[in-house]
Amino acid sequence: MISVAVVDDQELVRAGLRSVLSSAADLDVVAEAENGRQAVRLAHELEQLDVMLLDIRMPVLDGLTALPQILEIRPDLAVLILTTFQDDEYVAAALAQGASGFLLKRASGTELITAVRAGAAGDAVLAPEVTRAVIHRSTQPAPAPVQTPAELTARELDVFRMITAGANNAEIAAQLFLSDSTVKTHVSRVLQKLGCRDRVQVALLGVRMNILAT
Repeated sequence: MISVAVVDDQELVRAGLRSVLSSAADLDVVAEAENGRQAVRLAHELEQLDVMLLDIRMPVLDGLTALPQILEIRPDLAVLILTTFQDDEYVAAALAQGASGFLLKRASGTELITAVRAGAAGDAVLAPEVTRAVIHRSTQPAPAPVQTPAELTARELDVFRMITAGANNAEIAAQLFLSDSTVKTHVSRVLQKLGCRDRVQVALLGVRMNILAT
C-alpha cells in the first residue's frame, strides 16, 4: 500500500482528493491537514508516509515555506505540489527546493492516481501542460557540479531529453525500445554525469539548456 497525506486549506478539495485516491486499491489516505504547519507535524508523526499532496497557497504556513521543513524531516518523502496555472512561479521554486513534482488541481482522477504512484516510485511528476512555463520561470542556479551533454552517450542523451519532457521509465522504455532495467541504468548514469540529485533536477537542467531543441 502507498500511504498518502492530503494537505489543502479547502475541505471540499481534500474530500474530493480523498475520494479519488481511496478508489485505488493500492492507495491509502492516512491523514489530512489544512495548512503547512500541520503538514510539518504530519512529517514528524507519520514515519510510514510515502507521498504528500501539498497545496501552495494556505493560511498559517504556506506550502512553499513548509516544504523545506518537511523535507528536512523526511528527505525520502515524495511531495507533490498541488497547483493552478497561476501559481507557476511558486511551483518553480518548490521544484528547486526538492519537491518531487506538481499536479494541476483540475487533473482527472486517473491522472491523480497515476501521479501519486509515480511519486511513490521515485519518478518526477511534471504536468505536461505547464512544465516548460514553470521551469522557465525558475531563477535558481543549475545543479552543481554540472557536466556538459557531451559527457553523455547518444542513448543517454535521448533519455535526458525524455526526462526533460516529463516521461517516466515505462514511457522511455516504450519510445526507445529498451527494457525497464536498461532504462533504469541509463537514468542512473544521466543523474551521475549531470550531477543531479533526482529526475526533477534533470528536467530543470534540460529546459535551461534547451535540450529539447537540440
